[in-house]
Amino acid sequence: MEATEPWTIRPGPGRIVATAIHDGHDLRPEISEAVALGDAERLREEDPFTGQAVLDVPAHTIVHRSRFEFDLNRPAEGAVYCTPDQCWGLELWKPGQPDDGLVQRSLDLHADYYRQLGEMLDGVAEHHPRFVLLDIHSYNHRRDGPDGAPQLQEDAPDINIGTFSMPRDHWAFLIDPLMESLREFDFNGRKLDVRENVAFQGKGNQTRFVHERYPERGCAIAVEFKKFFMDEWTGEPDPAELAAMRRFVAFMAETSDRLLG
Repeated sequence: MEATEPWTIRPGPGRIVATAIHDGHDLRPEISEAVALGDAERLREEDPFTGQAVLDVPAHTIVHRSRFEFDLNRPAEGAVYCTPDQCWGLELWKPGQPDDGLVQRSLDLHADYYRQLGEMLDGVAEHHPRFVLLDIHSYNHRRDGPDGAPQLQEDAPDINIGTFSMPRDHWAFLIDPLMESLREFDFNGRKLDVRENVAFQGKGNQTRFVHERYPERGCAIAVEFKKFFMDEWTGEPDPAELAAMRRFVAFMAETSDRLLG
């Protein structure tokens, strides 16, 4: 079995970048042979279709490999899930796996992604005093099973904006009006519940990387879509919702660019 390229990094004009680092489901052959977890169980914890959502942002990255191969939103020391407590209690590996060499090759890919992302963002920063990175993810809200009750809306907004690692006061001029605009977006005839730091706080490695490398110049916003656009148990998407999701991300990029001034 041939492994896909691990990611697509597409530089583009402007000062807005969108990423879908958990979109991937593929595994390189040695990982595929070593894992015990089935495709459906892996897919449930991945962020399918987020790669489609970022396509209308000219500068974007889409990761094609699964977070179960390397998790780019964790620092290197936790980027390869070696034990169940690191991955939702799931038994990922067959007995005796993963070996040290396999783990190191995954960590090499993790490091290579951040090297390439840094090169891309250095190019953006060279031409723009400030820029925004939209870190697009999705999250489950029906963990009690396909027939179980969904998570209460008060605890599971349609869109969760994570701002933990950013200097919030410095970027308030952008974040506050951006969220107001997103709440007014026409999403297939309805308005979405958009809130900050409710289901997640935006503590991931990629946003932290941006804020540490480009202090007060790069604003990385973690954007979590509740999986209302798909059946999180079967993996079946709703095409109309996916199309609106893509328009929503494009609108978020355009609004962010306008607010940067």
